[in-house]
Amino acid sequence: MDWTVPAGLAVGLLIAAVTAPVGVSGAVFLLPVQLSVFGVPNPAVTPTNLLFNVVAGPGALWRYRYDGALRGDLAGRLVLGTLPGVVIGAVIRVFALPGPDVFRVLIAVLLLPLGLWLCLRALTPARHRPPHADRLRPRTITGLALVVGVVGGIYGIGGGSLLGPILVGRGLPVARVAPAALAATFATSLVGAATYALLSLASSGDVAPDWWLGLACGLGGLIGGYLGARLQPRLPERSLRLLLGTLATALGALYAVQTLR
Repeated sequence: MDWTVPAGLAVGLLIAAVTAPVGVSGAVFLLPVQLSVFGVPNPAVTPTNLLFNVVAGPGALWRYRYDGALRGDLAGRLVLGTLPGVVIGAVIRVFALPGPDVFRVLIAVLLLPLGLWLCLRALTPARHRPPHADRLRPRTITGLALVVGVVGGIYGIGGGSLLGPILVGRGLPVARVAPAALAATFATSLVGAATYALLSLASSGDVAPDWWLGLACGLGGLIGGYLGARLQPRLPERSLRLLLGTLATALGALYAVQTLR
């Protein structure tokens, strides 16, 4: 058996178990591993990451639904914006940003702010955080989701991984944001993976996903996501956010350094 299959299973499980409690699918951290360790070519790494989200998503979502955490209309608002955005992002990724150098810059630009944001939210006392996030207008949330969907379609993270930290930073509780962000990630990843599959018919490059690796990572993420969602009430939120922020910042800095060399 190819070593990448069991390795992908283990990596997907570990990443999803840590990230699912805060509404991050784990794809934002899996993508650099696919590039540097598994050697997935560009731009095939993006649909492979979306495939991971499609397979891994139901694990955490089932647990959150079982706990009643998916109630409310936040998930619907996020999906309404991210679905068209991820299609636009996929087209941009295939026809405008195919080169690895540009993609490394994109990774650094996305991961560094995300990591710093998570660290800031973990270290800032609750009384200093923006109040009344629930007063965000539905149109504002949908518009934000559209922009994030475009970025997510380019990067292969579905969009929810960026929406989660932003909404939590606006004051929404993680218990409400996490399931909604994961629902948006799953829906947009499903549409994004299908879009890349269609675009592969019109492109001569490596556009189709690495099916075996994506499925292996996704199966691990399916198990890890369920475990992470189940453990959410028992995990120290502040420490977990700080861990995620530190990891994202370190990965973004690594790719920034590689780009400058």
